[in-house]
Amino acid sequence: MSLSARPPKIVVIGTGDTKSEELLFMAEIIGTAGGVPVMVDVSVLGEPPYVPGHSKHDIARAAGTSIQNIIDSGDENTAMSLMAKGAAALVRELSEAGEVDGMIALGGSLGTDLALDVAAVLPLGVPKFIVSTIAYSHLLPPERIAPDLMMILWAGGLYGLNPICRAVLSQACGAVVGAAKAAERPDRARPLIGMTSLGSSCLKYMKFLKPELEKRGYDVAVFHSTGMGGRAYEAVAADRGFAAVFDFCIQEVTNAENGSVVTSGPDRLENAGRAGIPQIVAPGAVDMVDMPAWQDTPARFAGRPFHAHNRLIASVTVSPEQRRDVARVVAGKMAGAVAPVAFLLPMQGIQEWDQEGEPLHEPAALEAFLDAMRKAMPASVTFEEVDAHINAPDFAVKALEVFDRWVAEGIIVKGRNAS
Repeated sequence: MSLSARPPKIVVIGTGDTKSEELLFMAEIIGTAGGVPVMVDVSVLGEPPYVPGHSKHDIARAAGTSIQNIIDSGDENTAMSLMAKGAAALVRELSEAGEVDGMIALGGSLGTDLALDVAAVLPLGVPKFIVSTIAYSHLLPPERIAPDLMMILWAGGLYGLNPICRAVLSQACGAVVGAAKAAERPDRARPLIGMTSLGSSCLKYMKFLKPELEKRGYDVAVFHSTGMGGRAYEAVAADRGFAAVFDFCIQEVTNAENGSVVTSGPDRLENAGRAGIPQIVAPGAVDMVDMPAWQDTPARFAGRPFHAHNRLIASVTVSPEQRRDVARVVAGKMAGAVAPVAFLLPMQGIQEWDQEGEPLHEPAALEAFLDAMRKAMPASVTFEEVDAHINAPDFAVKALEVFDRWVAEGIIVKGRNAS
């Protein structure tokens, strides 16, 4: 049955012993908006004044323990961590059974911590909403944020209902029901190709590759490698959602190695290989570290070539030795793949602003990276040097040659419209 043919089931997560008034108000709004609230109680000490669809005892069992053991575990952090484990397991099971069309959670820092774990287990495309006292805070590690998570500040609602709180909660509940009703789940009629890039000014190969791959009967999803885009890409890869990938912007690896907040987490460049997805990889923009343009440049990058892309994001280049370190990290990640990997090394440059006359042009540093990449290349990886810049047509043509060869060899499934 399609979502349009029945009311969407919305999982409502919160501590019913302390926030029953708010949670019951949310359930009422969800029902009025045309959804079916499925109450999941993550209380520890008390009991809610209503009968939830899934009790704290169900949550504890899903975590492999009992509520008494959780109470006896030591402190509120340990207890809520166990409740988060159970809630995530239970909601994953409901989702796999087709019983979750959307999720909304309510909480302060403890409840938000738990809700992040639950949101992370739901597939991309299932609406996820967290009403939180720390929405969009720097307290939230980027790697814990589900790629399609929506948040709203729980303004004025820390204790009990009031006009401001009602406005926020009703807006959030209406949003998740509306999203669940309107959501178009990904159509997998044609094989999906994943591709990474950094906008369309820094890297340009997708402008050639996307239409060529579509002609061959594939859908192509291009992910913006500015932290959360890489998270989304890795989430789909971990779920085996791609037939193959062109992971040509792995700059988030450099960000992670250099402590940037613009990160996709420590598993960037690992999930496709772990999931057995064929990968064509290139080192797009690995010479740069991204940072918020509205903050001062960290002292460790003082004097390095700098480019402000806009008022939000800026980049500095890393040193030749740091580029050698990144080459070794990239090689190590590819070595763990259980499916074929091809690595294309563009000899004339790896992003738009490293060309002669541009602010990040450092030919000696580029050569240091190229040399390190050659030396670190795993024997399991098909390695090809391309005498072109990564944004040149010749590079995209070479990438397509590898792809077509793998299709002919049966490594990559043929496109739906391909003969």
